[in-house]
Order: sequence, then C-alpha cells, then structure tokens
Amino acid sequence: MFLIVGLAIVFGAVFGGYIAAGGKMAPIIKAAPIETFIIVGSALGASLVGNSLPTFIAALMAPLKVLSGPKWKPADYLGLMVLIGKLLAVMKREGVVALEAHVETPDSSPIFSEFPKIAKDHGIVDLICNTLRLVVISQGQVDADAVDDMMAKAIKTHHHDAMRAPAALLAISGSLPALGIVACVLGVVKTMGAIDQPPPVLGALIGGALVGTFLGVFFSYGIFEPMGNRLGQIIDEEGQMLDVVRAMLVANLKGHPPALMIEAGRAAISHANQPGFSDVFDAIRG
Repeated sequence: MFLIVGLAIVFGAVFGGYIAAGGKMAPIIKAAPIETFIIVGSALGASLVGNSLPTFIAALMAPLKVLSGPKWKPADYLGLMVLIGKLLAVMKREGVVALEAHVETPDSSPIFSEFPKIAKDHGIVDLICNTLRLVVISQGQVDADAVDDMMAKAIKTHHHDAMRAPAALLAISGSLPALGIVACVLGVVKTMGAIDQPPPVLGALIGGALVGTFLGVFFSYGIFEPMGNRLGQIIDEEGQMLDVVRAMLVANLKGHPPALMIEAGRAAISHANQPGFSDVFDAIRG
C-alpha cells in the first residue's frame, strides 16, 4: 500500500510540478519508451552479468515483496515462541531423546503441524531442528556458548544471502544515472546526424536526448533506490524470527528459568510485533 502511495507522490510531485511550471508532456511521452528501453534494459542486463540468477530473480520480485510488506505478523512471533516452548517442554518432561522424532522429521511432527506457516519456512525450521539435533546427539551435554556461536554464524549466513537482492537493486540504482547519460549521448549523436534540419526539429531531437538523462536520475532516486532500501528493511525485520529462536534456545541451554527465556525471545522482537509477556507465558503454559 505504501509503495503505491509513495510512487504516486513521487510521480505527482515531479510531473505535476513540471506541468504547473508550463512544461509540456508531449516531448517526454514521445521519447520515454525508447529512452526507458535503453536505460532500464541495459541496467537489468548489467545486473544479470553481476549477479547469480536467483539473486537477479529476487531483485526483480522486489516490488511484490515491498508491496506485501514483512512476511511475519505479531501472531507469528507469538506462535514461534509457543512452538519453541512446546519443544522444550517435551525435552524437560520426557528427556532429550523424545525430541528426536520432532527434529528429524518436522514435517510429521504434531508440534510443528500446529504452526503451518512457520513450518513452511525452511530457514526457521532448519535452525530449530539443527540446534536441537545437537542437543539430542550430545544427550543434553552441550556447551551453550558454542551453540550460541554456531547459531550466530548460521543466522549471519542466512541474512547475508537474503541481503543480496537489496544490494542488487541498489547497484541498479547506482548505474541508472550514468546509463541515462549514455542514452542522452546517443540522442545527441542522432541529433548531430540531423544538424541540417530547421531549429524546431533540432529542438525536439535535443529535448528527446535530455529525457534520457532525466529518466536515469528519476528512476534511480525516485524508484529503485527507495525500493532497495525498503527491501533491506523488510529482510532485517523478518530476520528477527531467527533471533528469537537463538535467544530462547540459548537461554534454555544456559539453564535460565522460563520467564527469562521468554523475555530473551521478546527482546529480539521490535515493539510493533512484540507479544506481551503474559500472552507468551500463558500460551506456553497452556
């Protein structure tokens, strides 16, 4: 929603101000299709050269991601904390061996099946299962600090991979002004080939060439850079789910009481999505 509103404001401010100042849209409309093809096409081609195919596709899908916003809602954070609480309750009640059925085959786990949205996220499920699998193998005798370091590295790797798409968008944004100049230069070359034409014709050709410079800067700072920044913010926010997993599991391995474990998980969540302490405590206990 905010993507549409923001773009409407950008287009309205730029072109509305231009029209209000007495500018005519006809030259821009006439030149824009070819200039856009040159600028955006070459930018996307360069991005394909400089990135892997999955990263390139993720960058192309950025508008949909920005439009839909963060994947996880407040109820999902509560659900994740309850999921971890139930798994740890099984370990406390039945022993670490009882966790094996859940962490080895999470698809058939009755606990994971209670939270289908979370169970579909391989990053979260793998972090939970891989960590608890270490606990099962070591029969609970595992160093909490070593596990903390391992989880931190796993989260860092996951985050680094996810941030490649915003980086690709920002790289496209950085190239657009220069490619706009390229389009402008090509327009000047075309104009020089018609130097014998009367001034009205030359004026139209020069104006069309300058549209390339304008579009390169406009696309860069009005669309691609803000979208890349917003995509990075969304990825950062979604990464809090992994931070919750790490905080709760490490707190449990360190022998902290349930209340402190819950608070450690809540501390990893931004206030906009943070569930209340009593909500988490009652849901886990229930």
